[in-house]
This record gives sequence, C-alpha cells and structure tokens, in this order.
Amino acid sequence: MTERLFLGVDGGGTSTRARLTDSIGRTLGEGHDGTSNLTQGIPKAASAILAATAAAFASAGLTSADYARTFAGLGLAGANVPSLADELERHGLPFAAYALASDAVIACLGAHGGRDGAILILGTGSQGFAIVGAKEIAIGGWGFLVSDLGSGAILGRTALRAAVAAVDGLDLDCELSRALMARFGGQPAEAVTWAATASPRDYAAFAPVVLEHFGKGDPLARRLMTQATADVTTQIDRLIAIGADRIALMGGLATVYRPLLPERLARHLVSPGGDAEEGALLLARRAVEKPPTAEATGLASTPQAAAKEPMP
Repeated sequence: MTERLFLGVDGGGTSTRARLTDSIGRTLGEGHDGTSNLTQGIPKAASAILAATAAAFASAGLTSADYARTFAGLGLAGANVPSLADELERHGLPFAAYALASDAVIACLGAHGGRDGAILILGTGSQGFAIVGAKEIAIGGWGFLVSDLGSGAILGRTALRAAVAAVDGLDLDCELSRALMARFGGQPAEAVTWAATASPRDYAAFAPVVLEHFGKGDPLARRLMTQATADVTTQIDRLIAIGADRIALMGGLATVYRPLLPERLARHLVSPGGDAEEGALLLARRAVEKPPTAEATGLASTPQAAAKEPMP
C-alpha cells in the first residue's frame, strides 16, 4: 500500500498518546505509553514515542513496515529547547518525515482548530501558548527546575518542602504534612535520598494528596492551592495582555483550577474544540501540504516547531 498515513503524537510529562489516521482523516488506531518529555532524555522519549506508535499501528492492523509511508506531527514537552530538538533529530525516528513542536503548540492548534486563540496546559508541567494573527507567543514551559508554575510537579514539590520544614517546626504540622512525610517514614533524610533521583512525574504524584486535603479544609493545602491558583491567574492575565481573547485550559489540573479562578476571567475562558492529538495531526498535514516556513505555517520560525526532513 502507498496511501499516506498521518500520525499525531502528544508527549507530555506523564504520558504519550498517538493517533493514526488515513489520508482523509479517518482514525485508524490509537496507542499510549509513558512520558516523552525531551528533558528527561532523548532515548527515553524516543522509546515512548515508538511504543505509543506501535500500539496505534497494531490497533489499526498495521505494522512497522507502514512507518515509511507515515507523516508524523510530534508535540513534545521540551521541544521548545532547540538543543533537545536537534538531539532528537540526530537520534532519528523511522517515519517518512515528521514536524516537531512543543506540546503547547499542538494543544493550541487542536483547541482552536488552527485558528487564533490560546491555551494554558496544566498537567505534570505547565505552559501557555497563544496564536494571535501572525504571532506565536509562548509563556513558561521551560521545565520543572526553572518554570512550570501551577503544574502538578511544582505543587507536589512545594508541598513536600513544606512537609519537610514542618518536621523542623518551620511550617504547619497538619494532616497534609504528616501524610506526605509518612511516605518517608517521617524522616527528612529519606526524602532527600528519594529527591536525588525524583522526576517531575514523581513530584506530581503528590498533587492528588494535596487536592484531597484541600477538599478537607487542611490549612497547608489551602495555602498551597491559593498560591498555585495565583500563579495560574498570572499566566492567564499574561495571555490576555498579549492579545488572546479565547483561552482554553487543558491538562489534568484544568478542571481543578477552573472554579478557583477569579470570576473576571470567565469571559476569556473557553472549552477546547479538539485535543492535542488533533493539533499534532494538523501540524503534520500542514507540513505535507506545504513545506514549513515562517510564511507557510507560522510555526517553523520559532523554537517551538521545526520540520525534520522536508515533507513532500
């Protein structure tokens, strides 16, 4: 068979999802795997991409032999860092060609069907992205160590820091702090050992604990969520300031923050029209229709997106 296949991949800090379609857009199969955040290592990311892809092809009754006629759109956390995008290119992927963007870019494309608008991803990590006229503007998304305000990873890390401080009498000794420290036998030294190799996903696993205790009225959880909501509000205000009038909240924490946000933001917030995989497929199709340039797609001129192997 020679019919073109299109693959959309959404790779975040927790999971990688792939959707395979035929040339007229009919979904053939879907698959998923673990994180493909480029900041966590290119081999690991590539492995997750290929595992999710293999699952999607298998569900469609296809094999890896069909990769050679597949044009992929990859939206990956960390792809806004040029050195990581270049490293992925050197590593290589077995598709006919692929277009690469950050997971925020494809989320925005999917949410607004390729039209103007903005998104704020609130999951393991966080990032805002807006398409306004000919401009594309990213905010945040620079990774767990220096950015990602309002994310599950930052919420979890902040909570653990407070819990460790509580052991020393420097913060609130409450149900939340005790619940978190119980995971380390109540010993800060055990938390230190764990933290030496912990990933953003590991820290984000504490976020549900924070939310559980927030629902119970725990004072530390309330304080943490108040600060996190303020961080999310600041990011939304920035998106509005750069001209985005329609903003979709996406990611696992979107529904958590939505009712906590100031009412004044309500008129700017919309439900996403499509998901990130749809945005990744749109990225791939745009690249096939016309080789990506700043004029042709508005994507390739930024570090958030680049085409690898010109698509015919």
